Amino acid sequence: MKFFHISDLHIGLRLLNRDLREDQEYILDQIVEAARREQPDAVAVAGDVYDKAVPSAEAVEVFDRFVSRLTEAVPQASVLIISGNHDSAPRLDCFRRVLAKQRVHMVGLPPGTQEEQIEKVTLRDAYGEVHFYLLPFVRPSMVRQVVGTDADGAQLTYQETVRRLIAREKLDPAARNVLVSHQFYLPAGKRAEDVERMDSEIRTAGNIDEVSADVLQAFDYAALGHIHKPMRVAGETRRYCGAPLACSVSEAGQEKGVVMVEMEEKGVVRTRVLPLHPLRQVRVIRGSLEEVLRQSCGDYVSVLLTDRADLDVIDMQDRIRAAFPFLLEIRREGVRRTQNGRDVQDVGELDPFELCCGFLKDLDDAEKEILRDVINTVTEGKR
Repeated sequence: MKFFHISDLHIGLRLLNRDLREDQEYILDQIVEAARREQPDAVAVAGDVYDKAVPSAEAVEVFDRFVSRLTEAVPQASVLIISGNHDSAPRLDCFRRVLAKQRVHMVGLPPGTQEEQIEKVTLRDAYGEVHFYLLPFVRPSMVRQVVGTDADGAQLTYQETVRRLIAREKLDPAARNVLVSHQFYLPAGKRAEDVERMDSEIRTAGNIDEVSADVLQAFDYAALGHIHKPMRVAGETRRYCGAPLACSVSEAGQEKGVVMVEMEEKGVVRTRVLPLHPLRQVRVIRGSLEEVLRQSCGDYVSVLLTDRADLDVIDMQDRIRAAFPFLLEIRREGVRRTQNGRDVQDVGELDPFELCCGFLKDLDDAEKEILRDVINTVTEGKR
């Protein structure tokens, strides 16, 4: 059994107000050509198909073209798609049963009643059956009727919610089982604070959405989405493939790719990354004005000027824009100083929770929990 693992397409994304449609179509075409060449039995898209819950008509058109070309390139393959935290689950769930008859399994909603289970797609090869469990992004409130509450009647944590959802499935340990999921899974032995996150990822205050990778142990492979940088959470077989295209300046220089998974008999799983090459790289160019101008290129560029003296150059921006036609931003290197002269971290690098705590000061634990809840609610509302 051979299948592709991709995620976090974020179709419709704008990179610092740059329209990425051409870049996204270019990279999606590469995925299609890789599928045509490798002929996988399935293609798993682990969430965040779109960048916004209500995508533009242009974004829907790009996704429609991608799925149409993909199914033409590998007509025998099953396409397995789940919703992520950026997607509208009900919208992605539309025509779910109709599409399934065409081997396009687009699952936006998790189980909603006690009678419903995680969507399971079973494929067969020379070694027998492979069960793909398609678990869209879930918040505890979405599946409260299914997984219940804690002993005090309070809402479960993300960790316990995902654990209970998986426990309901009664997996056959002798079969080959694959999970396609979009959550914040913590690599073994790491804290949430230790995991490098990209600027384009939505983060919860206090990392309340963290889920231990231990819940993935029952699966032969876990195709994960949500983290934009390729990352293993438990060996080669439980991993994030990362976004196929840089979604923020913080992803500059990252190598992107499709994870190709090959499964033989139970316990034999091999993975290989098929590199993807963007139409334009995302680069950070640092140096003095003259040093920067000497590195003229056609990539997406964030310019970081290191000149210590004030730049009294009338046409500075025009010169930089002429050197970099796809300029993203111009920044000055340095730190912000408080009134007492102490160097502090740039405010732009602090998350909303840290900023509010610094402003309000002396919050006790109960007040911090209320603040986290307010910030998370506002963040989800903006999305």
